[in-house]
Amino acid sequence: MEPGNGARRGLSLKSTAAGVRIPNARLIVAVTALIVSAAILWLARGFTFYFDEWTFILTAPDWTVATLLQPHNEHPSMLARAAYAIFLNTVGLRSYVPYMAVLLLLHATNVVLLFELVRRRSGELLGLAAAALLLVLGAGWENLLWAFQLAWLASVALGLGMLLCLQGRSTRRRMSLATVFLVGSLMFSGIGLVFAVAAAVLLIATPGRRRDLWWLVPVAVALMAWYLAYGRGGVEPVPPPSFANLTLMPVYLVWGVGSGAAALIGESGWAGPVLLVPAAAAVAWTWRRNGADPLALSVAAALIAFYIVTGATRAQLGYQQSASGRYVYEGALFWLILLTDAARNLPWRGTWRPALTACLFLACFNSGVLLVTYAAAKTAQMEREAGDLQALAAERADPCLNPNGAVDLLVMPQVTRPADFYRAVDLYGFPAASVPIDQAALRAAKVNLRKLGC
Repeated sequence: MEPGNGARRGLSLKSTAAGVRIPNARLIVAVTALIVSAAILWLARGFTFYFDEWTFILTAPDWTVATLLQPHNEHPSMLARAAYAIFLNTVGLRSYVPYMAVLLLLHATNVVLLFELVRRRSGELLGLAAAALLLVLGAGWENLLWAFQLAWLASVALGLGMLLCLQGRSTRRRMSLATVFLVGSLMFSGIGLVFAVAAAVLLIATPGRRRDLWWLVPVAVALMAWYLAYGRGGVEPVPPPSFANLTLMPVYLVWGVGSGAAALIGESGWAGPVLLVPAAAAVAWTWRRNGADPLALSVAAALIAFYIVTGATRAQLGYQQSASGRYVYEGALFWLILLTDAARNLPWRGTWRPALTACLFLACFNSGVLLVTYAAAKTAQMEREAGDLQALAAERADPCLNPNGAVDLLVMPQVTRPADFYRAVDLYGFPAASVPIDQAALRAAKVNLRKLGC
């Protein structure tokens, strides 16, 4: 006897990726995320404070409540500054491990939240696949190996939490929570603006939910008020942005969006624009066949908006800049949501199972190798900074110390007044880099710190 239509649909669903059920999938993702994050923390065990972190450290003794409202570069950074204020006044500068631990805990949170978002749409198997690819995203190394990026990862975590709250039936409680998450995302970094775009598109595209856009109005008003009062005072990059950025935008956008797709298999460079074609085709084919649901539209809008916003202020630095690790992380995350939606009807039977599993393994392996490679390169960079730090310590009592000596413009360009550094370490402790000292960097830094001819 032939099965009925309902039975046939059930059998069909079970034979696709979306229909696979995995016992304790949430627990598997959470535990794996913590284990891998601990492994990354071990790779970064010798790291210390770097680059923009010194801007926070050197100015922190002068911070007031009003300082929290000041942007860092173009980003609102209220909660990021608050986080560093807590760190500096508790663990200080003596260990970088707590800073990295918080960063990687946020990364693990993003992995779990991405799994939950994909699981609800495309099933547990694809949720696990998306989580695995984000977890070891080597091309997004800047967000995994530099504690300062906790601001961006916190914005992503709160943004994903907002998207989860917006799923399902609209209630006052869900909208209140989604609004709080969005505000928090915006207060950590400008990445929250991209999630605000996603929220607006989702509500507009969902029948009967346009009235919920009113929840976003106070957020938009507060953001504009902040920008007019404080946001325009951020430090511009060199060279600063100009109207020429608009002509550079198309190439910047294509390179960045493509790099986000290529990052999923641990590739970069020209692989980005090449892989952009099949990735975009897969999403377009899915939308043509099944229609574009509101979440998919909102994520696609966020992906494009992300690179338009960054390009408006960074395109003058070169189109390749859109493939920076700190940007690739967000681009890859949005692609994972879109591509798992396209993959939900892939067969899960016969030789398809080992073939798809092998592809996932190879992508994760390639990304993992890339992440370890970047960690090794960052360790070498930390060896140079360890030499710079030792030079600062050695030259403190030297009468030849130049009060305007820049210790190392490559890794510590913010430290151009040794007195500010000594004030900070007196308050918060001397930073230690648990890596061998680059002796050449030590000698060069001592020369940089001394007065000429002294």
